[in-house]
Amino acid sequence: MKCAVIGAGAWGTALANLLSENGHRTMLWAFEPDVADAITDGHENPRFLHGIQLHEALRATTDRAEAVHGAECVVYATPSHVLRDVASSMAAWTSPDATLVVATKGIERERLALMTDVVTEQLPGRPVVALSGPSFAFEVARRQPTAIVAASSDEQAAMRVQQACSTQSFRVYTTDDVIGVELGGALKNVMAVATGIADGLDLGLNARAALITRGLAEMVRLGVKLGARPSTFAGLAGVGDLVLTCTGALSRNRSVGVEIGRGATLADVLSGRETVAEGVVTTESAMALAEREGVEMPIVSAVHRVLFEKQPARWALVELMTRDLRGEEDR
Repeated sequence: MKCAVIGAGAWGTALANLLSENGHRTMLWAFEPDVADAITDGHENPRFLHGIQLHEALRATTDRAEAVHGAECVVYATPSHVLRDVASSMAAWTSPDATLVVATKGIERERLALMTDVVTEQLPGRPVVALSGPSFAFEVARRQPTAIVAASSDEQAAMRVQQACSTQSFRVYTTDDVIGVELGGALKNVMAVATGIADGLDLGLNARAALITRGLAEMVRLGVKLGARPSTFAGLAGVGDLVLTCTGALSRNRSVGVEIGRGATLADVLSGRETVAEGVVTTESAMALAEREGVEMPIVSAVHRVLFEKQPARWALVELMTRDLRGEEDR
């Protein structure tokens, strides 16, 4: 089928390349003209996916109408803070019959909306599928084994995405728990910042394991309050993505935390990066969402204090360790 991928960062480029390799006519929309030219003319994206040779049939454009015109499947892979504006700006040219796939992970800061809700609001009447799971873009592009989840209330739409994306090295499962899949993909980035901070402080592997495990407990608490199934967080979009992002050397969010733990300021860390670390933005959103829902999330709160309230990282970890004692399953 004809596909459009919106956002030519590492993840968007990897997904567009995957679709092209699967025989779909795929157009990739890039914000940066040099990226679009490099993909179309040189079959590479040296700016965001360096060292990967892209499929010769993949094309890119900066023209929004050209990108989505006639596309039966539109995949959004933009940073979370621009998704609403980008989706809205292309709505007039997006087919009313298109299946919309949201590969962006995050929680909108202003409205505290999940990414599928953002797309649904801007392009109503179309089936929407969330795509999430443990998937570093470079490994996907190198055809290393990967398994993710397509989540939608429309079972047929989820299965269409499953069929379109699956290969011998890229396995797609389906589920109807959109909230659980989206929250897992968003909140794990905050936990990755936390584990990165602990690693930067050289607190050891015990501390990392504790943060991952207790971070998962926080994710489940908020997810259940919002209507997700607890079992989803035990799957690929939950613990799978959480472990990858908290431990993998390719994790942008973990690397931000490591630098913070070593004493860098947030401004200094972000100033040297062209790519987005979604965990920074999501920390603010998750904190506000937890407060709105009355859910206790001490790790999210600690990361928020370090990133935005200038609390020394070591003090935040000490406060976590000296909270009131309780049973492990206490809410």
